[in-house]
Amino acid sequence: MTQNAVETHDLSKVYGTRAAVQGLALEVPFGSVYGFIGPNGAGKTTTMKLLLGLIRPTGGSIRLLDEELTPANRLKLLSRTGSLIENPGFYAHLTGAENLRIVAELKGSDAADIARVLDTVRLTPDANRKVGHYSLGMRQRLGIAMALLGWPTLLVLDEPTNGLDPAGIQEMRALIAEMPRRCGATVLISSHLLSELEQIVDHVGILDSGRLLYQGTLAGLQEHSRGDVALRLLHPEAAQAPLAAAGLAAAARCENGEWLLPPLKEAFLADLVGSLAAAGAGVVGVNRRTKSLEEIFLSLTQGGSGTGVV
Repeated sequence: MTQNAVETHDLSKVYGTRAAVQGLALEVPFGSVYGFIGPNGAGKTTTMKLLLGLIRPTGGSIRLLDEELTPANRLKLLSRTGSLIENPGFYAHLTGAENLRIVAELKGSDAADIARVLDTVRLTPDANRKVGHYSLGMRQRLGIAMALLGWPTLLVLDEPTNGLDPAGIQEMRALIAEMPRRCGATVLISSHLLSELEQIVDHVGILDSGRLLYQGTLAGLQEHSRGDVALRLLHPEAAQAPLAAAGLAAAARCENGEWLLPPLKEAFLADLVGSLAAAGAGVVGVNRRTKSLEEIFLSLTQGGSGTGVV
C-alpha cells in the first residue's frame, strides 16, 4: 500500500490546441488536508474532474485509494469518494434532510447516516427547512454533507468557500480542517483564496497554466521561502560597519529604525548579532519574516518558469 490517497503520473488533458493540464504528478498523503492552489484557469477544476472520472485524460495515469482508476473500477472507487465540484445541485422545494435522503438512496447509504452528516456540517437545527430558504453558506455545507454520506475515505472539494462572506469562510474553514480527525477522510481542496487555505492545509500543490510549480508540506514550503530578517537596534547607525564587514552592505536596508536583511543561515546570523553587539548597536530584537502563502505563490507564478523551484 502506498502512503498516498491520490497519485497521478504524467497526467495531461488537452482541449484542441490548449493544454489544460500538463504532466501532473500529484501526491496527496492519506490523512492530510491538501491545498490545491492556483489562479482561475490554472487547471484545478479540470484536474479534479479527471480524478473523479468525469472527463478522460489525454495522457498519464491516476491512482485513487491505492488502485489505478479505470473505467471498470471507477464506480467502486467513487463509492469511497465524496466530492463537491462547482455548484452543488439541490431541490429548492425540499428540505435539507429530504435532499440528503435522495442522495443517500442513490449512493446506497444507510438513511441513519443522514443525522451524522447533518451534525458534522452543523445543519441539524435547519434539517427540516426548505433549501430554497438556505443561505449560500448553508447550501455549501449541505453540499459537503452530501459528499460525506457513506463515510468516504477521500473528499474532493472544489472552491468550497466560493461566494461566501467572511463569517461563512471562517465556518467552512473550521469544518474542513477537522475532517481528517472527525471523519477519517483525506481532503483535497482547491482554492484561489490563499490566505484561507494557509490556515487549514498541511500539504500544498501550487498549479499555474496546468503545471505543478511546487508540491510538499506547507511547513517545507515556508522553510524554503523565508523572507527578510528584521533587526531592531537601539542605535541603528552603529550597524553599518558590522554589516559591511559581513558582506551585507548592499543587501541590507534600514526602514523605520529596523535593519532588513536577506534570509541568513542560523550560524551566520548568530555571528552577525555578536558583531553588532560588540559595535554598540544594542540588539533588542531579531525576527525572521516568513512569506505568506500568497507571497510565495506570486513569486512562483510571476516568474512564469514552471520549474517547481522555490
